[in-house]
Amino acid sequence: METTDSVRVHPADSVIRARGLARTFTTKSGPVEAVKGIDFDVHAGEILGLLGPNGAGKTTTLRMISTLLAPTAGEATVVGADLRTEPRIVRSRIGYVPQGGSTVDEHIVEEELVLQARLFGLSKAEARRSAAALYEALGLEGLAGRTCGQLSGGQRRRVDIALGLVHRPTLIYLDEPTTGLDPQSRANLWEHIRRLRGDGTTVVLTTHYLEEADALCDRILVMDHGGIVAMGTPDELKRRISGDVISLEIEDSDADLALQVAESVLDVRQGIRADGDRTGRTGTALVHLTVERGDEAVVPLLRALDEKDITPGALTVKRPSLDDVFLSLTGRSLREGAQS
Repeated sequence: METTDSVRVHPADSVIRARGLARTFTTKSGPVEAVKGIDFDVHAGEILGLLGPNGAGKTTTLRMISTLLAPTAGEATVVGADLRTEPRIVRSRIGYVPQGGSTVDEHIVEEELVLQARLFGLSKAEARRSAAALYEALGLEGLAGRTCGQLSGGQRRRVDIALGLVHRPTLIYLDEPTTGLDPQSRANLWEHIRRLRGDGTTVVLTTHYLEEADALCDRILVMDHGGIVAMGTPDELKRRISGDVISLEIEDSDADLALQVAESVLDVRQGIRADGDRTGRTGTALVHLTVERGDEAVVPLLRALDEKDITPGALTVKRPSLDDVFLSLTGRSLREGAQS
């Protein structure tokens, strides 16, 4: 049995400090570098997001810093304990909510929570008090006596988070916390996650939802192919792309020519062709153009395309988003990567 070991962390301190953290898996076709020697810090009292498509290395990173997966290389300190030499202490100070959840259909909600707290060394009375506080904090009032199988998806996900918090950890990891939830349940869960930060809990979450990272996270690490390709606040990341982004849906055979035409008539700061259609129509590509003033650029652009008999299927003008940041760094859309 592990004993809960709460640690007070000053807001200026690093709750996590990782250097050169890496993980290589051995497969039949050879070694696969899932995480490639990343460096990062997590500050006390913040929500840090690991953003990236499926397979980027987010969950592998989370599993390493929660002691569920041994790093192949590198080192890390988590809430004052060494990841390699003091794994039991690390586990006693963190909460972990896996992507697939950890509740059992037949189990009673309160029994699940009390058992979890007892496994971390709380007395039965302390465990019941901690569970009762979480019912109110996470909107679970009236559900203590129900089985987990009787709960809605949003309620069950909140029980998962309660299981990660019932032993009162300093730091909690949330792996894709809102995957599979309807929009209302997702918005409600966002509020609960913000409340955790307000109560002084440090949160590290993985997500491939752009709007989730933008709405929740104080800082974001953008991951792709096992590495960190950018880090900063959502606003800092979006400021990396100045100006407006014009996106054109073009017939695949015309996409390269459309990009050349645009660059000949506009002051294009960055032009990217993104293969892969998100509209459900085959044979199309997306051309993204970064310009200073999108509203002023649309008319001359359409005229020039018309002269070449190119008619966009759709055109949008918008301020840069996190997806545009990912696109500028990798040449592909984060949404496309998540879908693939």
